[in-house]
Amino acid sequence: MHSDTWTVAEAKAKFSEVINQAQSEGPQTITKNGLKSVVIVAVEEWKRKTNRTGNLSEFFAASPLRGTDLEIRRIKDRSRKSDL
Repeated sequence: MHSDTWTVAEAKAKFSEVINQAQSEGPQTITKNGLKSVVIVAVEEWKRKTNRTGNLSEFFAASPLRGTDLEIRRIKDRSRKSDL
């Protein structure tokens, strides 16, 4: 049994095993030059982590600041300075 961390060379040589472990045991980390570089995850986990619930208007509607009479003042007389 292998740990959840692989070097690039190990992952290339045993790519099917890396995939199998990602599906059965969880995310597999690939290191490059001794540094963590990428993570391989099963598609089910990827979908679960990236699935968005609701939309932007629902997010703002659920904000704890809604109805607090927060006042935002904008100065329309001058433009902001910009260093180019």
